[in-house]
Amino acid sequence: MAKKSKRGSGPRPGSNRAERVAARKERQAAAATGQTRPFDGLAAECDLVALRTFVASATARLPLIEPGPPEPELTSVVPDDELGPNLQKDGVRNHVNAATVLPGVIGAMVRDGKGAREGFAALQLNPDPTDLAAEFAAEIEFAAHAKVDDKYTPGAAPSKPLTKLLDADAPLDITVYDDFAWWYAPGAKLDAGVKQMLEQAAATIQPTARLKPKSGLGAPWWVDAGDKAHLRWIRPEDEDTVMTALARLHAAGHLTLGEGSRFAGSFRTHGLLVPVFDLDVKKHAEDWYDGLDQFDAWLVEAMADKSELTTEERRSRAGIRTRQVTLRA
Repeated sequence: MAKKSKRGSGPRPGSNRAERVAARKERQAAAATGQTRPFDGLAAECDLVALRTFVASATARLPLIEPGPPEPELTSVVPDDELGPNLQKDGVRNHVNAATVLPGVIGAMVRDGKGAREGFAALQLNPDPTDLAAEFAAEIEFAAHAKVDDKYTPGAAPSKPLTKLLDADAPLDITVYDDFAWWYAPGAKLDAGVKQMLEQAAATIQPTARLKPKSGLGAPWWVDAGDKAHLRWIRPEDEDTVMTALARLHAAGHLTLGEGSRFAGSFRTHGLLVPVFDLDVKKHAEDWYDGLDQFDAWLVEAMADKSELTTEERRSRAGIRTRQVTLRA
């Protein structure tokens, strides 16, 4: 009787071959997408990736190197639904904000704002550009100098790279919204159709919060998904370093944020690794800080460990890798 062929059976989960296959797939995915870390070199890299990948509605004032208009110094309170005095002189650039998504999924726009025009450069685009860093830089240059009625044309070549347009050491001060009303200038008169569109878009937004660990490392984002909550923690360190550290923590029983949490896996996006935890939806975002900081301390300690992985740790790493997916690599 002929022996059964073992072809097509694939590597056994937890075997060295399974780990090598998973690692090779990661390298192939990275090579196929060209630029793996479009925001590399910026202190805001992890948050820009979050705004690009999974945050629904948020903006952040960008720290442009080019001097901009002064912030309003008001002698009386101006309500949020009014523009206030215009302090922008001719020839002075606009304020510019990074934005998750803009109406019509366009790349950039300019609207009236408090004290000066405000430009917006979008991170979620359709279609996706082949060179995200160059496209974002071109959006920023347009948003910094265009007028309110100017239309952005995608694909323009920027005059400078992101690291020459932005203060590379500056973090982002992000504002998260529960609607998309920020698309329009304060006090703008909207017709019934636009209001309905905004209401429908707002209904899709899940409660989201950016957590701030003591270490300041990476970008942990909490979201209430309804039946459960999630925490996605974009890490700035080398992918393999983080993966190996996660394996050490899994083998030691430390791959957790505490009671009510479960490690769900990880995904890679824009060259960065993102551990994901499922969380008890009954707890709010602030309730996870103790577990967040403890896990962070364990992870940093594990990343500093340069010893060879044990058999159990190698098995853990292979299991984590085989469950990993790639989003917008």
